[in-house]
Amino acid sequence: MLELAICDDEKLYRNDLKKILGTRLDLSGIEYRITEFSCGEELLRKHEQTNFQIIFLDIEMGALNGMETAKMLRSMNRQSVIIFVTSHPDFVFQGYEVRALNYILKPYEPSKILSVLKTALNELELTAEKYYVIEQRSGSIRVPLSQIQYIFSEKRLLHMVTKEETYTFYGKLCDLEDALGEAFARSHSRYLVNLKFVEKIDGNGVLAGGAVLPVSRSCKQEFSIAFAKYMLD
Repeated sequence: MLELAICDDEKLYRNDLKKILGTRLDLSGIEYRITEFSCGEELLRKHEQTNFQIIFLDIEMGALNGMETAKMLRSMNRQSVIIFVTSHPDFVFQGYEVRALNYILKPYEPSKILSVLKTALNELELTAEKYYVIEQRSGSIRVPLSQIQYIFSEKRLLHMVTKEETYTFYGKLCDLEDALGEAFARSHSRYLVNLKFVEKIDGNGVLAGGAVLPVSRSCKQEFSIAFAKYMLD
């Protein structure tokens, strides 16, 4: 479930923002929950229990302003997408310090909110989850592409590795390579790696998903180019 937080000491603006976000997310098919807060202190207390993925944060609040709240949030979780809301554009330049994604000016323009929401969902890779379907005798298994760390072949079998589980089925790696798209690249004739999980390429190995995988001489150049391109995108 996508967890969103709106933190603003003005209820009117919280209601407006929640309505615009909710309308769009209902249409997207993404399961979500929006939680409202009237001050930074409340948000910080709740964030210890609930990892909010997208946070709309008013800069001008009471004792603890939005910028100080954002600094504390960053110390707790580096991954949350923070979007500032403010009546004064002069404040937004401070957002770089806490790696804020963007800012929204009051009064709200729905088009701006929806544009920023789309960017935030892209950042979290939640716009449209894609799946690879494994057909087995017991039924079909849908594996989200974003969770596949790498696939390797062993004789006629393919082993698809995720953080939670490894799926084994019959198939050809070349067919899988065509189906999965540019986010995956060959590091070896028997290995197809999700570039999202690549941490580093070192000599004849690549660290991906906590595992050291082989990089063959014939694949190394193309694999390195694919990884560089993925990082730039």
